[in-house]
Amino acid sequence: MAVFRILAIDGGGIRGIIPAILLERLAQDPHLAGWLDRTDLLAGTSTGGLISLALASGLAPAVIRELYQTKGREIFDDSWLDDVTDLGRLRGAEYDLTNLRRELQHIFGRKTLARLRKRVLIPAFDLDNEDPDPERRSWKPKLFHNFPGPDSDGHELAYKVALYTSAAPLYFPSADGYVDGGCYAVNPSMCALAQALDCRRRNPALLDDIVLFSLGTGTSLLHIRGNTLDWGYVQWVKPILSIMLDGISGIADYQCAQLLGRRYRRLAPHFPPGQPVGMDEVKKVPAMTHFAREIDLSATVRWLQKMWMT
Repeated sequence: MAVFRILAIDGGGIRGIIPAILLERLAQDPHLAGWLDRTDLLAGTSTGGLISLALASGLAPAVIRELYQTKGREIFDDSWLDDVTDLGRLRGAEYDLTNLRRELQHIFGRKTLARLRKRVLIPAFDLDNEDPDPERRSWKPKLFHNFPGPDSDGHELAYKVALYTSAAPLYFPSADGYVDGGCYAVNPSMCALAQALDCRRRNPALLDDIVLFSLGTGTSLLHIRGNTLDWGYVQWVKPILSIMLDGISGIADYQCAQLLGRRYRRLAPHFPPGQPVGMDEVKKVPAMTHFAREIDLSATVRWLQKMWMT
């Protein structure tokens, strides 16, 4: 059996430090020596896209974790002048892309997707396909990848793709007409599975040969009381984004579990009740670091030993 191994990492802003730490811990486990080197496809959305591209560039999980700890505050830096100009979030994004772009350029330089060490799949959303035919002009999902073929994005600069997938609406401005792929694939697992099975490619993977490990960025336990909610814009505007993101992530989890069975594992730890963590809460990095270091990985190690290391 020619095993095809997929590592998929969710979006979640600064919460990306959690999968970075989990990957670091798994890489240090003596029973899993070299397990990341065996990965055939790295898929990631938003912060998960940054991690996937960094891994495909050859950065160790420990280095990636350190970047979150040392650079997070600079990336999510909201100046008082920006707040005044934008009237908070009413007329502009919460943060500027300047610091994020600088860090990504420092990490990836002029490296293209074709020069990465691994296959990658990075969701973003194209706000305008610029089709000259007005009947075909529209926005659309965009999956950046470096698989060979006529639709390959191998020529794209890695730092730009990282910027595109990270440009979360409300948090950051759009980048070259792209916004965060979390709009439709905050959990990129199903997208990665479809890419691996793409029958247009030469020698696509077979479903029975695919093993998929999906990593979340921490799940906040949220709910809304009441059986009949006669709400309008004002009431729904705050919870609707979380509902949509959790729904998108949950359905991808369901689909992959149904298709792959025991060859699929999802690790998406829950934050303690009443302690949600937002995508830009840099002040909670120490708490998230402690949280990620205390997660029991024994079952995940056993699964990787059995499914990944064979």
